[in-house]
Amino acid sequence: MQSVLTLDSATISKCRTYYARGMRPQAPNGAVFQAQNQGTTITAYRSGKVLFQGPNAETEALRWQGQSQPNLAGTRTTSSAKPSYKKPKEKPGANLPTDFAKWSVIGSDEVGAGAYFGPLTTAAVYVPESQLAWVKSLGIADSKTLTDDKIKTIAPQIIQKLPHHVVNLMPDKYNQLQESGQNVVAMKALSHNFVLNTVREKIAPTEPAGYLVDQFVSPNSYFKYLQTNHQDPIVRQNVYFTTKGETFHLAVAAASILARYVELQSMAELSQAAGLTLPIGAGKEADRIAAKLINQGTDLRHYAKLHFANTQKAQNLAHR
Repeated sequence: MQSVLTLDSATISKCRTYYARGMRPQAPNGAVFQAQNQGTTITAYRSGKVLFQGPNAETEALRWQGQSQPNLAGTRTTSSAKPSYKKPKEKPGANLPTDFAKWSVIGSDEVGAGAYFGPLTTAAVYVPESQLAWVKSLGIADSKTLTDDKIKTIAPQIIQKLPHHVVNLMPDKYNQLQESGQNVVAMKALSHNFVLNTVREKIAPTEPAGYLVDQFVSPNSYFKYLQTNHQDPIVRQNVYFTTKGETFHLAVAAASILARYVELQSMAELSQAAGLTLPIGAGKEADRIAAKLINQGTDLRHYAKLHFANTQKAQNLAHR
């Protein structure tokens, strides 16, 4: 297993201190340090690239998610995004049956993992073969390609007509889980399995021909997270994983839209409570708004994912 992040020098220094006990006496050429932790090798290079290799590579990489500052050019490093994993050799969708798009499928997707403000929202939707044409007629697509107005038009129709379920981890709950040791990938895995199983129960005794998870981690790690956290039951049979899942079945596209719709509602509610419009994302505008909230005496844990680097940057802005 392999994960790669690009971190700034300050975060790499934190990594070096954190892994001090496992530090190797010699590092490879071009590396700042190399260390070992619980079977995983961590190598940090002068370029800012940090390579995690081993059975717990994803878990180690996620320790540093969202902690890196913007680079000198003003663009964010990849540490605030999803840590990468060693992708399978096949192209997206290559593991799916050739006629999978025509199957009756429960699909799942999530939004909000890379946004500082707001929830982590995961949805699952069942699209039977008999409803594929209707879903396609909605003009459905990945939520990232649709306007908010279009999502607000399509989502209520999905809710009315198709079996579905949503897990919406608001910031208070998200922070509680994160502080208790759950990383964001574990939260995603638990949420995906829960919504898939809930929709399966809603349509029983009907069984879908398959399940499709919009892939965010390797299948082995996905099931490992579920087992480690003792989630029961675990949906295992006929479960497929692929990146860009919305392009391979309309059920994932529908789940993407539903998750985004609930996220938009939550952001509107949080903005109203905060008295400020909370931006989606993790850029400079998020820092500025968070600093305003701090100066107003507002507790950020009700509105934001505190482990992101934005928290420290907002505190710095607030105390200028």
